[in-house]
Parts: sequence; structure tokens; C-alpha cells
Amino acid sequence: MSSPLVEIKNMDVAYQKKLVLSKVSLSVFEHDFIGIIGPNGGGKTSLIKAILGLLKPVGGSVKHSLLSSEIGYLPQGNQVDENFPITVKEVIASGLEHGLKIGLGSKRSRQGKVEKALETVGLEALHSRPIGELSGGEFQRTLLARAIISSPRLLVLDEPDTHVDNLFETELYALLKELNRDITILLVSHDIGIISPYIKTIACVNRNLHYHPSNEINEEQLKVYNCPIEVIAHGPVPHRVVKEHIHK
Repeated sequence: MSSPLVEIKNMDVAYQKKLVLSKVSLSVFEHDFIGIIGPNGGGKTSLIKAILGLLKPVGGSVKHSLLSSEIGYLPQGNQVDENFPITVKEVIASGLEHGLKIGLGSKRSRQGKVEKALETVGLEALHSRPIGELSGGEFQRTLLARAIISSPRLLVLDEPDTHVDNLFETELYALLKELNRDITILLVSHDIGIISPYIKTIACVNRNLHYHPSNEINEEQLKVYNCPIEVIAHGPVPHRVVKEHIHK
């Protein structure tokens, strides 16, 4: 087996001096597509920030064999002012390091990467549109294109379906499944029912982490993993198929 891209061993993470992750271990390999689930406040975002180097563990270790330029990140919520006078193309280009310090050859390369990213997310026709005129789904596609413009080996997404409609959710996860042919993906979601057809494995995070080696999980397994979430079946009439249970 090849070496992991990310190797976490017995990691503790604290936020504002409060321990939010305890003795967490996880190995992430090439072409993995891991869905990270768990209750609000369970430590999902802290886990990602530790992987990205944005939070320093207070115990254990997190190591990876990646350059910073080989990691794409789509954070939770929008960190771009939608009223700022900037176009789709300009937002996407901002995902390239040293975007303004370029020569002629590099400028052509940069342009080619922007065009490829636009094509990947289906926004070629909107490249010159101001971001303030985009729908929620179009805006999220723009941010995804910015995250993948450098052809990362690892793509990390923190609840990318927030504030978008159901149609875009389906299109987004189908696109991520396609990208997974070349990119390893870590996807934080509050809705295992939506993401399960697309991911390969599941990490349940609620201070501790339990790794589930498939994309299907049931009520009893969630209880064993101490992961108090609900599973919703999505269809013409969404319905709850797993009862909520309380973490004690």
C-alpha cells in the first residue's frame, strides 16, 4: 500500500483552551473520498483546520506528504464579499499563488488554468459576470473552481452545500465524484443521506473519531461510534430513517 497523503496519530486539538478533539487518528490515501460527519460542535471543522495547518495540535501529530499548493480548500460560509466589484474569472484566478507576479509565459499558463477551471464547473458563459449577480449555486461553483485551479492532490470542503438549493446539491456532489478520479477529497457534511451515494468512506467525529470503511451506515453503528446525528432519506418525500440519540 502507498504512503498516506495525510497521517493523523493520537491528535488532541484545543480551541480557546477547551479540548475539542481527543486521541484522533486517521490515514488519508490517494483517491479517498471521505465524508466527515458528526454533531454541531463535535470537532469537524477543527479536524480540517488541523489538517490544513490552521490549528496546531496540543498532542499527537498530523503529517502529510503534500505541498501547501497541492491542497485545495473550500471553507464553510462565504469569505468573499459578494458586493465587491470582481468577476467570476477574477475570483477563480485568485486561487493561483503569486497571481500578479507573472511574466508573459506564466500569464498564458494562468489563463489556461482559469479556462480549465471554468469549464470543469460549467461556468464558461458566466466568466465576466460580477459575483454579486450570481445565484447561490453559481457562486459556490465559482469558489469550487478557485479551490481546484491549482490542480490539488487533496481537496477539503467544509459543508459546501450551505445556502444552496437541492438541484445544485445534486450537481455539486456529482461533480465531486468526477473530480475524485484525480483528487483525494475530504468532505464535511451535516447530511449523510445526501452524500452517501458519492463518498467512499465515513469518518464520524464527536470529539473522538471513528472511521467507517464504507459509504453506508446505520443507526446501531452511529450509536457505537457515539455519533448523535440523524440520517434522512431524500426523495419525493424526505423522511427520517434513523432516530436521533443523545450523546451522554
